[in-house]
Amino acid sequence: MQQPTEMTTLSQVLEKLRQKGVESEIKLNHDKQMASEKLGKIYQPEDLLLFQTFRFEGDSDPGDNSVLYIVEDTQGKISYILDAYGAYSDHEGPEFDDFIKKIPTEDREDQELFA
Repeated sequence: MQQPTEMTTLSQVLEKLRQKGVESEIKLNHDKQMASEKLGKIYQPEDLLLFQTFRFEGDSDPGDNSVLYIVEDTQGKISYILDAYGAYSDHEGPEFDDFIKKIPTEDREDQELFA
């Protein structure tokens, strides 16, 4: 298994995703629905498959923690979901956390997304 050791920050991983054509972020909209504005889609947890997770910790600020979820929808489109964890993990509310917990998962560590 190859580790993406050259990508140590959130901005580096997001840039690598952008280079691979992954630019769609799924986030909680004003109607409390998980949506991709770029794709014009609203998602239910069962519409997605979570296959990779990255966690980041701030060097100097313990509150600067984030997690990046890489997901694929039923049409094969890869997107990402970004969230804080730790002290700020519930800033989006319970709807966000419930949604994340219900997304089916699959281990694809050997996928060539970051090759």
